Amino acid sequence: MYALVDDCERYPEFLPWCAGATVHDRTADTSQATLEIDYHGLESRITTLNRNSPPERIDLDFIEGPFDQFKGHWRFVPLGDAGCRVEFALDYSFSSHAMEALLGPVFGHIIETLVDRFVERAERGVSGSVGQ
Repeated sequence: MYALVDDCERYPEFLPWCAGATVHDRTADTSQATLEIDYHGLESRITTLNRNSPPERIDLDFIEGPFDQFKGHWRFVPLGDAGCRVEFALDYSFSSHAMEALLGPVFGHIIETLVDRFVERAERGVSGSVGQ
């Protein structure tokens, strides 16, 4: 699961709202990438710096986008041979009330369904991530 989440270049293949993903920089410890969001014609983009602690954790820090604050993390808790439990937490606020009114419902839906989309992708065995 860690490898699947870290492989943001492939997000447009299985996240219906992700119109594109660009990695600006990647090292063993960090990655900086921009995700292009297109949800029923409502477009936005967000750039984050991700601090990687494989295979347990990815921490997200905000660089650019329609937010005043954006911070989160993915955690992957091993469950023996059964796989792992995936935890995703995000703390964010939009840069203005107008942005919140416009993007809040869209972003809320994306966040609510995000982990499920990754689990579905892993169950299909894409990227060799099943059981990781």
